[in-house]
Amino acid sequence: MILNVIQRALRASIEGRAKRLGPFLAHFDDHNDNPFLNYAIPDDGAAPTHQDVDLLVTAFVERGRRPRLEYISPSLLVDRVVKEAGFVTDLELAIMTVTQPTFIKPPAVSGLELKHVGPEDDLRPVVRVQNAAYGGTARVGQHEIDARRTTLEGGGGIVLALCSGTPAGAGLFTPPKYDMAEIAGVGVLAAYRRRHIASAIAGALSEAVFSTGATPYLQTETGNERLYSALGYVTVGHLIATSFPYLPAE
Repeated sequence: MILNVIQRALRASIEGRAKRLGPFLAHFDDHNDNPFLNYAIPDDGAAPTHQDVDLLVTAFVERGRRPRLEYISPSLLVDRVVKEAGFVTDLELAIMTVTQPTFIKPPAVSGLELKHVGPEDDLRPVVRVQNAAYGGTARVGQHEIDARRTTLEGGGGIVLALCSGTPAGAGLFTPPKYDMAEIAGVGVLAAYRRRHIASAIAGALSEAVFSTGATPYLQTETGNERLYSALGYVTVGHLIATSFPYLPAE
């Protein structure tokens, strides 16, 4: 089933830098407490105990991070124990994918250049645009540059959108795992929105994934699927993000 493959791919994408916590694989970002960068993924068929969840919560709290899980829904055994532990659902994300025969190439955008960035290129414009598009700081950290370069060196890809030569948006796809690659971080600066730039970036990334022999997939908030359905993407399931209502002390 494709959802099982996607969950394995999600877990495989973090395993090289993740910590094993019982039936969970947890990723911690030492530089950023953003919940989307600090989360755990359960194993296939996981049946965690209350002790397993306590261990997970403790590991997050000790690092000053909000305990958080991301997993394909439904997962009844995980659902039950984390709910009993006091976790609450933060959001539900639609998981979408597309095949090469059903992919719809987006129309060209006048004045837009889509640059496929390489590991030898200056990656600061990519980080700066993505940070700004998602409401983050304009400051570019070396660890953010290193993370993008690791993605590229591992077989992933990055597209930088230039509007009349000015960086306007960017996105990436992760190194393929189990013949699946996730498209993520597609963002456009506020001044350049409503020009179909995000669609153009997603389209270019999708084609780049196909060129590797893999199938692209992505996550988007439920109700926001229209951008990707126009490219031929279909919703195949949902991912739940759930967290423990704990805020680390300042």
